[in-house]
Amino acid sequence: MTKLVKMAAIAVIVAIPFGKTVQAQANTEKKAVIAVIKQMFDGMRKGDADMVAGVFYENAAMQTTFTHKQTQKSMLRNGSVENFVAAIKKKKPSDVYDERISEYVVKIDDNLANVWTPYKFYLNDKFSHCGVNNFQLFKSDKGWKIISVVDTRRRNGCE
Repeated sequence: MTKLVKMAAIAVIVAIPFGKTVQAQANTEKKAVIAVIKQMFDGMRKGDADMVAGVFYENAAMQTTFTHKQTQKSMLRNGSVENFVAAIKKKKPSDVYDERISEYVVKIDDNLANVWTPYKFYLNDKFSHCGVNNFQLFKSDKGWKIISVVDTRRRNGCE
């Protein structure tokens, strides 16, 4: 029995540092994923189209879901990164697109990350709408890049 207890104690002592290393690596990846998303929102606020474009992987998808005002039907609108970046480039320098994120819920498996971000969007400090972004990111040889973003948009229930 004593030999078994010693072996168990050794296993625990060996496993503790390994667990801390794995957790530290996971935290590093989580921070890197969040940094990509923050770069996109910082670029939006600054009106820096290149900063925004730099976070997307080639052929990334953009979609929006919402409820149609008149019909109350659920709608899905396809967009494009190109149009999104062009809108940032064309905006008036005095306009500030401020998407305020309340939290980042990050899930990572290998080279795929999913990030759920509730938000409130303000144009020049005036509330516009709220919703949730759902980001998919891929870890390429250039680091984490957004491959898809789908958001919801509404004006009610934004407390």
